[in-house]
Amino acid sequence: MKRFEIAKTYMTCSACDHNCIFSHKILYRTKKMVIIKVHGENVRRKIEVYNDSETIYPYGKYSMAPILTA
Repeated sequence: MKRFEIAKTYMTCSACDHNCIFSHKILYRTKKMVIIKVHGENVRRKIEVYNDSETIYPYGKYSMAPILTA
């Protein structure tokens, strides 16, 4: 399984505009969650598994939310 690594930056593009790129650095992780910086604040996000890769929702779960995949 692909896992998030500390100090590595992950990027994804917006579902609406592929020129809009979201990038987040993994600051800390445990088995079930990661801490990333969102809008200048450190936030905790739950790790989910999809297609044998860890995924997180950096801005929370909502329609067309960006998803970071390890």
